Amino acid sequence: MKKVIYVIFSMMLLSSLLAGCQCGSQPSPSPAPLPSSGGVLNLYGIDPHTLDPAVSGEALSHEYIMQIFSGLVRLDDNLEPVGDIAERWDLSGDGRTYTFYLKKDVRFHDGREVKAGDFKYSWERACDPDTSSRTALAYLGDIVGVAEVLAGQASEISGLRVIDDYTLEVTIDAPKSYFLAKMSYPTSFVVDRDNVASGGEWWRHPNGTGPFKLVEWQEQSRLVLERNELYYGEVAQVGSVIFQLYAGVPMNLYETGEIDVSGVSIYYIDRVTDERGPFLPDLRVYPELSFYYLSFNTTKPPFDDENIRRAFCHAVNKDKLASLVFRNMVEPASGILPPGMPGYNEGLAGLEYDIELARELIASSEYGDVSNLPPITVTDSGQGGLISSDLEAIIYEWRENLGVEVEVRQLEPERFLYHLDEELDEMYFSGWIADYPHPQDFLDILFRSGAENNYGGYSNPEVDALLDRANVELDSQASLALYQQAEQILVSEAACLPLWFGQNYLLVKPYVGGYELNPMGLPQLNKVTLGEH
Repeated sequence: MKKVIYVIFSMMLLSSLLAGCQCGSQPSPSPAPLPSSGGVLNLYGIDPHTLDPAVSGEALSHEYIMQIFSGLVRLDDNLEPVGDIAERWDLSGDGRTYTFYLKKDVRFHDGREVKAGDFKYSWERACDPDTSSRTALAYLGDIVGVAEVLAGQASEISGLRVIDDYTLEVTIDAPKSYFLAKMSYPTSFVVDRDNVASGGEWWRHPNGTGPFKLVEWQEQSRLVLERNELYYGEVAQVGSVIFQLYAGVPMNLYETGEIDVSGVSIYYIDRVTDERGPFLPDLRVYPELSFYYLSFNTTKPPFDDENIRRAFCHAVNKDKLASLVFRNMVEPASGILPPGMPGYNEGLAGLEYDIELARELIASSEYGDVSNLPPITVTDSGQGGLISSDLEAIIYEWRENLGVEVEVRQLEPERFLYHLDEELDEMYFSGWIADYPHPQDFLDILFRSGAENNYGGYSNPEVDALLDRANVELDSQASLALYQQAEQILVSEAACLPLWFGQNYLLVKPYVGGYELNPMGLPQLNKVTLGEH
């Protein structure tokens, strides 16, 4: 949901902490009538930052975008790319040119037919500098001509060619095994040009192609999705989905029957897992291809010194963090690629907890002693000055183990998500959920020199060269071995401080069927059924 994500606000583990988050309000539309057939699925929610697929870069907004919009391909239950709006495709012998054949029964929510030219428009709009997309280069950049459009040197993507109304030809710069999976990311979704031309925040009234239509959005109150009867795929069985926005503590809402699904936070895990209590039969735990970390700003002191970065890594007891702060609801991370990800390396040598080594590294650094370190601040997302218990615990360990004081500077969530590059201090606290199950989505997108999401500025030509080779290596095992080499260098040089891999803990009412989270943490709401209750 993958989605490009700078920090995960929709992580179910922390959902109860987010209930108090505030966002700016907009005029509220009149409530829309709800369809009676199929029933109503009630969920907890938070206002999305945007519903523009070309701009969205975080899981919170994707939760809604994935229901309203769609693209050429999607990931199936095995996380393999399959046709969505594209019925099928051909690949040229050199592995560079894809010819997509569109289904002929696909319509926007207003009934207009979707054609190949709509994709060309959507992708060129995403790459237009005026759109200010921070995801276009990462997710469309393999296509020939995208770089020129992003740079303002061309208005059309030379690697796109509309053959006819239902045939689109796409040429990429080199054979890449993950290209089709990339096409499942929202940046490549189709939008209606007339909808966009209506101006302003057009996406508050989106004309999408997905299984649900947005019929109501009252900020900080509720957001309502209605079944799209024109959907070309599996038409939703529920008539509508109501997201109760900022409605209170999800667990309380679940207990009183106001919502049908709830995330479980650490504050409720004992109650939920109590064998004598009512909640254990409703509990589901979903592994998530996610990675949470502290990233160093390697472009400025003191973290331009590798010894200092490594010292800060060795001074954090991640096992203790997982057990005491997260009650073992997460898995401590030695590396970057999460379990279940192709290329996950059980033998990776991490920078394990070692206070004496951490102190030695500081002594051998250019600073020699902690008293010579410049002021250090962590950039974090939040409002009201409340620091999360995990970050508070990490800062405490640095104080106790190294004698270093670290400050925290909070940015309001939207500022953090979309303008971190302008606000970065010496470190930032972040997370990443897979957009597609491929190590390129973590290692290349987050740590390649100059990558859009490499806010810490880490740069190593050896890593870049390994990633270049891995990205175009068509032998799967050889490619994964190259990614593992790159990951080991990133970890050894402390490009970041890996903290934990996530899991999603959910309560689902017994009458709700088909509500499942994929490893990117997103449900397919059109597969949900509601029984008698």
